[in-house]
Order: sequence, then C-alpha cells, then structure tokens
Amino acid sequence: MRYNKATMLKLINQHRELHDEMKKLKSEMGLEKNFAVKALYHSHVADEGAYMRAYQELEQK
Repeated sequence: MRYNKATMLKLINQHRELHDEMKKLKSEMGLEKNFAVKALYHSHVADEGAYMRAYQELEQK
C-alpha cells in the first residue's frame, strides 16, 4: 500500500476525527497541510492503522 494524497484527502473528508486531527497538527505543530496529511497517513493508515481498511476501499474506487 502506497501513500496517495488524493485518497488520503478523501479519507480525511469522510472522517471528522481525522479532519480535526489534521487541523490540530497544523495549528499546534505548525505543519503545512501536505505534511499534516502525510503524518496522518503514517499514524492512522499505514502499518495496520485504524483507517487502513477505509483507505484501501477508497483506493479501489
């Protein structure tokens, strides 16, 4: 499974908790949007993360 920015943005838009987490990363850590999205991918999707299945389903569409 590879990181895809468009798929990750769809996932974030579908799950409010990911959206809130992205905003938190941007404000508290001072990250740009692209880096916040990558951070969410690595912490919540990659390596059997909580949103891995939802991400895979979006990739197949």
